[in-house]
Amino acid sequence: MQIAGALKQADVVLAPVSDSARRDAEVLLCHVLGESLTYLRTWPERDLSSEQQQAYDALIRKRQLGEPVAYLTGEREFWSLPFLVTSDTLIPRPETELLVEKTLAVLPAGAAQQVLDLGTGSGVIALSLAKERPHWQLTATDASFAALRIAEKNARRLKLNNVHFEYGSWFAPVAGRRYHAIISNPPYVADRDPHLAQGDVRFEPSSALVSGSDGLDDIRSIVTGAPAHLEPGGWLLLEHGYDQGEAVAALLRAAGFAEVRTLPDLAGQPRVTLGHC
Repeated sequence: MQIAGALKQADVVLAPVSDSARRDAEVLLCHVLGESLTYLRTWPERDLSSEQQQAYDALIRKRQLGEPVAYLTGEREFWSLPFLVTSDTLIPRPETELLVEKTLAVLPAGAAQQVLDLGTGSGVIALSLAKERPHWQLTATDASFAALRIAEKNARRLKLNNVHFEYGSWFAPVAGRRYHAIISNPPYVADRDPHLAQGDVRFEPSSALVSGSDGLDDIRSIVTGAPAHLEPGGWLLLEHGYDQGEAVAALLRAAGFAEVRTLPDLAGQPRVTLGHC
């Protein structure tokens, strides 16, 4: 079958189950061929080998069952960098780039800074900051050893040496240490949230998503522990759900943080709340 025909067939199969059927079909075929999207559009009449067709059909069947494209290809772009992802990690999402953007904004660009990324997952936040600020030293923790292994692979792949990875829950691996900023995209979904049974989230690790009856258990733990690990004037920046901005801001103020504010993502939804000691 030719490239054009394979894409048309896959588009039809995926249309009932994906809002981005054509894009999914293209990304998966690029993965099978090891080629770019430009190649698909330049050479639509090229024939797939039988092996390529079989591999592509297998991926389309998995996508038809709902498996995320990022897990099927093993990669997702974040902050214009390619990151390895597996079912042991969350799939990086564009709104999380706001955490990177605001951390870069609140810390002095020219000064050496110590930054802690809690619950790093595949390492996208810490490694994106490390790429932008090679003179910073970053520590990234996670309670999932499997996720940390992926983060370490991403660091090697991106040739970034200014991130140190620590295994353990939240602040446990960094007892007695202080930082100029603490950042986190923690679990913040309520345990009975109906979205847990929808879309890509069904395949992501629940330990990285769910946090108690209101979704705020882990955020409470981080806010409570952060002051003991921040330098004077140090910043805490947290991603949270679209409807949690006021609650998270209240937690920061109650813990003594100043200049607390909540910022919207590109869709205009309250997404990151920050404040300093």
